[in-house]
Amino acid sequence: MNAFLNESRVGTAVPPLPQAIAFGNELLRQGRLGEAVDLGEALAAKYPDQPRAFAFAAEACRVSGKLDAALLWIDKAIAFGGDPQHQIKKAWLLSRLLRRNEIPVLAAEIDAQSPNNGLVQWQLGKLLYHHNLLGEAISHYERALSVGGEDAGWRYDLAIARFYSGDSERAEHDLDKVLEATPQAGSVIYLRSTLRRQSPDRNHVADLEQRLKGEFRSLEEEAGAHYALAKELEDLGDHERSFDALIEGARKKRAAIQYDVSSFVRTLQDVCGSQDAEAMAAPVQSDEGEGAIFIVGMPRSGTTLTERILLQSGKVRDAGELMDFGYHLTGAVQRVQALDPSLSVAQATMKVDFAALGREYMKGARQMAEGSPLFIDKLPANYMYCGLIHKALPRARIIHLVRDPLDSCYAVFKTLFFKAYDFSYDLEELGDYFVAYRQMMRHWHKVVPGGILDVHYEDLVSDTESQARRIYEWCNLEWVAEALAVPSKGAVFATASAAQVREPVHSRSVNSSRRHVEKLGPLIKKLTAAGILQL
Repeated sequence: MNAFLNESRVGTAVPPLPQAIAFGNELLRQGRLGEAVDLGEALAAKYPDQPRAFAFAAEACRVSGKLDAALLWIDKAIAFGGDPQHQIKKAWLLSRLLRRNEIPVLAAEIDAQSPNNGLVQWQLGKLLYHHNLLGEAISHYERALSVGGEDAGWRYDLAIARFYSGDSERAEHDLDKVLEATPQAGSVIYLRSTLRRQSPDRNHVADLEQRLKGEFRSLEEEAGAHYALAKELEDLGDHERSFDALIEGARKKRAAIQYDVSSFVRTLQDVCGSQDAEAMAAPVQSDEGEGAIFIVGMPRSGTTLTERILLQSGKVRDAGELMDFGYHLTGAVQRVQALDPSLSVAQATMKVDFAALGREYMKGARQMAEGSPLFIDKLPANYMYCGLIHKALPRARIIHLVRDPLDSCYAVFKTLFFKAYDFSYDLEELGDYFVAYRQMMRHWHKVVPGGILDVHYEDLVSDTESQARRIYEWCNLEWVAEALAVPSKGAVFATASAAQVREPVHSRSVNSSRRHVEKLGPLIKKLTAAGILQL
């Protein structure tokens, strides 16, 4: 790299900046991060009048995890003015640095400078959407399309934001427009089918069957169309054909991804082995967690309904499905292992600074909840961290949704999650995952007695008020009758259950898996062998 920039030899020309940056990007692609950072610093020194040099230095530091340094470099690039992309990069750095409360002001500055730049308006929409500011995101998406012209990707993002904010009618109109440009886009086809409950006089079954006769760009795109057909047929009561479409969609989706459920199961077993009762009982100097409410469990188990009940109090804010706890935990573990490489991940986990972990989590989560004293983190997979949440955030409340094992797995199996829950597209893998999840939750109840409130889905939908009162009491919330109300149209639920959660509470999904007992055979075999299902 030094030779690349060396001017000391006679006849050696100074490399053009674009060539140097292209070389640096190749270093990043190859994982040669230290060299890329050195190159960025050298370029900034060699080209002090070129904001692109400072921007590359920022990118090299960002990829290398040196976020504070990245922020300093991008500020130097911004000082030259003229490129809103540098400010967009700064906004994402602020997010990673848990300075999310600074983002709205910066976004307003960017907006004022580039009101007629469609790309920038779309980028602002993505930024604000990521930070739970859906109303603002929708405004920017709309302006992007207005000033930048029709773009299928931008229109799709607008549809998602509208769906999550409760405007399913306009979201469907948006998706129809996207499908005019990309008629075989499986993700778009599937989302359109999930916007509402289909009816005999208003559905897309014939349209879906016609699309499935055409060619798709990938197995995943085709899977989306099969899942859409399965969903609509189920809505119409054609359960046999629905399941056949579901099986075909799952088969194609599974063929398109790489996943090893056995590795995941081993990881959970290692966690349970290291995080035993003695480890959980060890005192920690921490009082963080006051006001944090974690809702955990399997997806599609009633987590969003529980969230809705709490939000209706008017005193709790939604922080979203945050990846923060796992992110901060991973960083803490890496720091421990850097000091003692002989430690396994499970061993290093129990040596992290739990007080610091709790403080870092609460700082970022409160920003996502706009400073609310009470907030919800509804990432279902946080069930893996229940013990560690209890140590880092001893005053936090953890609510675990429990659902009939076969119903729970069936609800997951019939949902297309796109980039999440890779275990859900094969019945045997789904069974292995569910068994490991249940074993882990039994472990947490054993080693953190009284630290987790179990709420059974079947009780929640059949006797909603009594269960809602239990939840309020657990969270030290004063009971309000509004807890049982259907949310207003503008309520935000960024979840696969966004359509269903706006309906009155119902129990029609209870025992819905029993229609397909024969076809769910491989799953049933796994669950019964583990002793968690009796038919």
